[in-house]
Amino acid sequence: MSGSFLPKPFSHAYEIDPKFSKSAVYFSCEFAIDQIFKIYSGGLGFLAGSHMRSAAALRQNLCGIGMLWTYGYYDQARGEEREMAVQFRKKQYAFLQDTGIKFQVPVHGHPVWVKAMFLPGDIFGTVPMFFLTTDLEENDHLSRAITHRLYDNDPLRRIAQYIILGAGGARLLEELGVDPEVWHLNEAHGLSAAFRVFERTGSVDEVKKRFVFTTHTPEEAGNEKHDFKLLHDFTFFGNTPMDTVRGITGIDGEVFNHSLAALRLSHLSNAVSKLHGDVSRKMWEHYPNICPITHVTNAQNARFWKDKGIEGSRLEGDIETLKTRKRELKAQLFQTVANQTGKLFNPDALTIVWARRFAGYKRPDLITRDIRLFRSLVNNNERPVQIIWAGKPYP
Repeated sequence: MSGSFLPKPFSHAYEIDPKFSKSAVYFSCEFAIDQIFKIYSGGLGFLAGSHMRSAAALRQNLCGIGMLWTYGYYDQARGEEREMAVQFRKKQYAFLQDTGIKFQVPVHGHPVWVKAMFLPGDIFGTVPMFFLTTDLEENDHLSRAITHRLYDNDPLRRIAQYIILGAGGARLLEELGVDPEVWHLNEAHGLSAAFRVFERTGSVDEVKKRFVFTTHTPEEAGNEKHDFKLLHDFTFFGNTPMDTVRGITGIDGEVFNHSLAALRLSHLSNAVSKLHGDVSRKMWEHYPNICPITHVTNAQNARFWKDKGIEGSRLEGDIETLKTRKRELKAQLFQTVANQTGKLFNPDALTIVWARRFAGYKRPDLITRDIRLFRSLVNNNERPVQIIWAGKPYP
């Protein structure tokens, strides 16, 4: 279609809106586009997936680059004693198209073959998207395993994954013959792309002109860090010498802070809520030469996530129909709960659900910290309250 910065046959399936004609690429380690496409783990992916849907609805000149995880995050099951069981099952996606594009990316000085698969926008209503895999016959086992598991527990493999996403994504754009005006990093996982651009342009100003950065982590200690020399030995910085990396990122010492480097190599960053913006600006205020940090509140694509029955009733002011539809959906949820736990929930009772990726910093126990208040809630027979905890921890 007219206005797309991507070459055929990968161009956008819609006419680009002139308001959004600026070309952009969005790097993310995970995308929650649809439940059948299991390349995500949590909120970072849901934000990215909805971003791809909304960008298409707005007819933006944007594409996405992610990773094709052979085994996804993992499949959560139950063992014989109903304990959580972790299963890694190989995934296959017939809706992805082979681009025919293969190239090599150095990882720890070793050339690794990378193939790009393509997701046309009309499959799930997204912008055009590319997914990178190293699980190829041309590679040895270690290289193939780079794109096996999302957020692999092996820290060295995680570094390799970030190289494939960032430097590999940048290399893909070179293969496509495009250089988008905006390079958007959803967290700093794809940061190695910035060093690829620096090598190509020889100018840190050219890097900053292109890059923007979404930061998610509300605690400085939670931002990913690695040994500087380890990253250099892994070819994370490409062919850029360590002294040059220190010069353009302003990071001295032995530890490389990925988020700090992203803040210094971008011209703009955004937090994911107004409060998070305040927290982030305060968290980084003691570090010089970082880009401005604004905020864009996290959201989800309404067209995909809203139930049509509930939304229609809401717009018509039909409260009774809305309540009936909500009760139907609760009953469906409670069937799933009963199937997994053997517990029957009351669809007419107020139900509080905590359902997230299970991690301590997400505070799943928050509602129980005032134990007397908690007991008064769950033991009130006149106004019954029932609570569901659900989550997926790191395997």
